[in-house]
Amino acid sequence: MSQVMAPPWLDVLDETIAACVTHRRPDLEARLREKRAQQLDPKLRVLVVGESKQGKSQLVNALLNAPVCAVGDDITTTVPTFVQHADTPSAALVRNASARGSIFHTPTERIAVPIEQVTKQVSTARSQHVVRAEIGIPRALLDSGLVLIDTPGVGDTRSAHTASTFATLMQADAALLVSDATGELTSAEMTLLKKVMEACPNVTVVVTKIDLVPSWRTVVERNKALLARAGVPAKLIPVSSALRLRAAKTGDQRLNNESGFPELLACVQRDIVASADLLARRAVAVVASSAISQLVTPLREELTAHDSSRTAATISTLQEAQRRVDELRRRSARWQNVLNDEMADLISDVEYDLRDRTRKILREVDKTYDEADPAIGWDKFEQWLEDNLNEAATTNFAWLMERAEWVAAKVAKNFPVYREDLIPGSVLPDDLLEPVGRLEKPKIEPFSIPQKLFTGLRGSYGGVLMFGLVTSLAGMPLINVISLGAGALFGGKSILDESDQRLKRRQAAAKAAAQRHVDDFFMKFSKDVRDSGRHIQRSLRNHFSTLAEEFQETLLESARSAKRAVQDDQTERERRLREGRKELDKLVTLYKRVQALGGPAMELSA
Repeated sequence: MSQVMAPPWLDVLDETIAACVTHRRPDLEARLREKRAQQLDPKLRVLVVGESKQGKSQLVNALLNAPVCAVGDDITTTVPTFVQHADTPSAALVRNASARGSIFHTPTERIAVPIEQVTKQVSTARSQHVVRAEIGIPRALLDSGLVLIDTPGVGDTRSAHTASTFATLMQADAALLVSDATGELTSAEMTLLKKVMEACPNVTVVVTKIDLVPSWRTVVERNKALLARAGVPAKLIPVSSALRLRAAKTGDQRLNNESGFPELLACVQRDIVASADLLARRAVAVVASSAISQLVTPLREELTAHDSSRTAATISTLQEAQRRVDELRRRSARWQNVLNDEMADLISDVEYDLRDRTRKILREVDKTYDEADPAIGWDKFEQWLEDNLNEAATTNFAWLMERAEWVAAKVAKNFPVYREDLIPGSVLPDDLLEPVGRLEKPKIEPFSIPQKLFTGLRGSYGGVLMFGLVTSLAGMPLINVISLGAGALFGGKSILDESDQRLKRRQAAAKAAAQRHVDDFFMKFSKDVRDSGRHIQRSLRNHFSTLAEEFQETLLESARSAKRAVQDDQTERERRLREGRKELDKLVTLYKRVQALGGPAMELSA
């Protein structure tokens, strides 16, 4: 990978990083930038991965013909071990200051250790702060920049070790997945293989320990069938690390061939060392495809969803505003009907109440002047009548005010939102009551003494004449004691009868005068009541009409605002759809370029 001329995959990777920045995915941006820096590094990192006790460390030792990794039944690799070329053998432990450190952090401390002690250091519990071990040895296999990475067993109960393996996987250019020949690939190993290929597509399956299993060829064939059924395009090479190391000691070429390592080394040289550019393109294709897929998914969901929740909320607001406008219009007709009906009832009830009160006063007048003489105490009677009429007017007026307030409250409750301030303060005219003229005093004729005398003489004349004629039959003169006594008696009765007649006429005149006055009062005040009722009705109608117009204007403005919001939302949504569609087309085009690098085929379309 030349640093003078940029490799063909670099532009695609840079565009994918720019897309991550555009779509605000700093996590994907950081991962791609890390992959970019790694791919520009001339070193080729080959990760040796697999479950525990599968012979990973022994495989590395056999490849290099050197005991660089710890092996044994009671020894387990706890941190990744990087084995690379060095002119002289050397070893170091890389530590972080914090126990939470990872291999991606800048190392804070690098401690050189004797190479013969490094295997012991990375296989003990004291390596908890060590994030990796680095070993350098002079080997021709490593001279081209190849770095073999031995990793802790995946599936170890100590999850930190498993996590460090997967973290190291992100740095790998190729991987060797190790599984021994004692059994075919397990479901856990198949899952691990697929997960490894998601991050590093350049994977070779190595079946180890074939020297211990006579039927290893059957296991190899079954494993090939499993890989074919799973659609995993990975090579499978059977090897024996023990035979390889024994052949290296004895120089036995036939034994070396039986170990299977010549084929594995040829695969490493051909498919990894000599195919560095292809590995880089495949690795970039995988990581870029994954990043683009994660960018496309939410973008496609947004294009499908169209911001439905926000649109639904905006439309719901518009519908609610329109509903409230319709409700106000419907209630406007209702409150007008309520006002008309209630005011008609109010005027009728108040007028009836006034009529009842005046009739009671007239009955009291009749009762009074059935016995009393209007000529005596007329001024007192006049004051009593005025007081009673004023009391009737005041009570009737108070009831009118009370009922008017009740009507106003009832009308206000027919508005969509009831508040106390909807009720007007006062709706009565200032000059409601005007005084009625004073009671007209009836004409009372005096019964003077001459009139009494004349009435007595006229009455006595008949008595004298009648009794004088009767007594003349008895030989008595026309004017005698009896006829005079009868005349006096008839004269007195005439005076009394005339006095009673005059009293009855005075009483009738007083009653008539009182009747006329009460009728005048009733006509005047009932008209005032009707006028006041109409004034109240007009005032309430004007007041509530103004309120209804204000409410309607407010609701209409709310509806207009909601409608504008729906239109703005529609415009904004269409703009986002256009931009989203444009961004999706860019991502699809970029993905096609990624596919051309040699990544796995994925279905992405606009």
